[in-house]
Amino acid sequence: MSIRVVVADDQTAVREGLALMLSLLDDVEVVGEAADGEAALELVARHSPDVVLMDLRMPRMDGVAATGAIRAAHPETRVVVLTTFADDDDILTALQAGALGYLTKDAGRVQIAQAIRAAAAGQSVLDPKVQQRLLAAAVQSSSAAPPPPVAEGLTARETEVLSLIAAGLSNREIAERLYVTEVTVKSHINRLFAKIGVRDRAQAVRYAFERGLAS
Repeated sequence: MSIRVVVADDQTAVREGLALMLSLLDDVEVVGEAADGEAALELVARHSPDVVLMDLRMPRMDGVAATGAIRAAHPETRVVVLTTFADDDDILTALQAGALGYLTKDAGRVQIAQAIRAAAAGQSVLDPKVQQRLLAAAVQSSSAAPPPPVAEGLTARETEVLSLIAAGLSNREIAERLYVTEVTVKSHINRLFAKIGVRDRAQAVRYAFERGLAS
């Protein structure tokens, strides 16, 4: 029996490339392609696939929300995240939503195929980089140092980025400090700016100082 797969990614070239790559596997059948989370949920309801290969950053409904909705309504369908982002918040929220696997987009064809086969069998597969980040997060959380204050409405990572902005670090310096890409840093900044209602870094710095997140 072939493993029935839905590919969800808002970038057409990436989505079609993944679908083509998977169609070349003898034991995989691509039954649908989705450009956003809502379309992925609709395809799962229509085709009952074994696995959804899910991007995180998508319009209308993002990958985390779609993963949670799929797992709630169609628990027999497994979700493997395939995304550019390997940030702590993204990893944890995706896994908490019910994703069984988590790969970054530098994963090769063999690794993606292995993850799909493992997920179809009910087994979890994590990218080595993701495993390292989860281990580092576990070690950090078990340390004796008290956790930093978290701004209301922000995640711990967004609060950390806000504090580093207030400390005068550039996006590149923040990325190096947190061991993430500049794209991930920009994503955090856009989200935290929207949440705290500021338009620029100067306003963000003032917000951080007013709430004791910077010194």
